[in-house]
Amino acid sequence: MLYLVKTPWWLKRLYPRCIWDIPVKDKIIYLTFDDGPHPEITPFVLDTLEQYQARATFFCIGKNVQAHPDVYQEILLRGHRTGNHTFNHLNGWKTDDAKYIRNITEAADYIDSDLFRPPYGRISKLQARLLSDPPATAGSKAFSIIMWTVLSGDFDTSLSADKCTVNVIVNTQPGSIVVFHDSTKAFPRMQTALPKTLQYFSARGYRFESIQL
Repeated sequence: MLYLVKTPWWLKRLYPRCIWDIPVKDKIIYLTFDDGPHPEITPFVLDTLEQYQARATFFCIGKNVQAHPDVYQEILLRGHRTGNHTFNHLNGWKTDDAKYIRNITEAADYIDSDLFRPPYGRISKLQARLLSDPPATAGSKAFSIIMWTVLSGDFDTSLSADKCTVNVIVNTQPGSIVVFHDSTKAFPRMQTALPKTLQYFSARGYRFESIQL
């Protein structure tokens, strides 16, 4: 499985419409969770975050919100933000532009947010333009496209939970956007890496906030 744990500068320049980190003056980290909501795993994440008074942003798949609306509402009730992650977890590189936009619009029926994260981080420049600056005639709202600074790698079944923790600790700095997943595949690693990440940075005076643009 090939991926970059820390986003390099040249990739950020290739996609200037996307947000890769957030300039801050304080010790703030932006934790994000992809692919939920999940009826058991998302509540675990919410309870763990609450132990550290942490706020996060959950990029939700529309069909999962449709299936678990109570869990989605709990995310919001706990003071976190949500974002659109398409309805069916589509790969933008492999999907027709019109179909991709329709799928995001379908998800927006269940996810009231102007934040969007492309599944796998795969989005074409045209798709990014259509989302961030939609034609006035389309009647669509503009999205802020949120990528990331650091991938924990919790989705990688070849990694240990400790390696995922190290990925985050070594590469995260103030303003970093960090990706975990509240999914069945990631849970064996995330359930250990997330508490350790929260403990490590909290002890060093960091706080965790949801993405507010």
